Amino acid sequence: MSQIPVHSVAPVKGAIRNSANANRFMVVQPVEKAITINVGDDLVVQTNHALRVIDIGTQAYQPRVYVSERDIKVTLSKCSKTTHCPLKGNAIYYAFREAEVGWRYDRFDFADILSGHICLSAPNMRITEGV
Repeated sequence: MSQIPVHSVAPVKGAIRNSANANRFMVVQPVEKAITINVGDDLVVQTNHALRVIDIGTQAYQPRVYVSERDIKVTLSKCSKTTHCPLKGNAIYYAFREAEVGWRYDRFDFADILSGHICLSAPNMRITEGV
């Protein structure tokens, strides 16, 4: 019986992969319930069209919720911070009331499903599913 090397990942149905590194992939699923996102008392997002992204890279990352920019109820400002993900590309960060609250990727070669979506994630944020 042969063993699968630790660095090899079995195919995952519906996975979006970067052809440069097949061991890095993400699975994007529609969130079946309504989502609201609050920062303190402020309603930031209310949507029935969120996406859950499960990202596998050098580790399995915490699932994230991405929402359409159209569903954001407040004004977000661009931050000077940028990062690069080997799977998704270059990220642009956003702030609400001076605090960083999320990011979006500016272009995709293979993951267009996230185009126009922002991942909101901050310590003072409350994400409620199924309201």
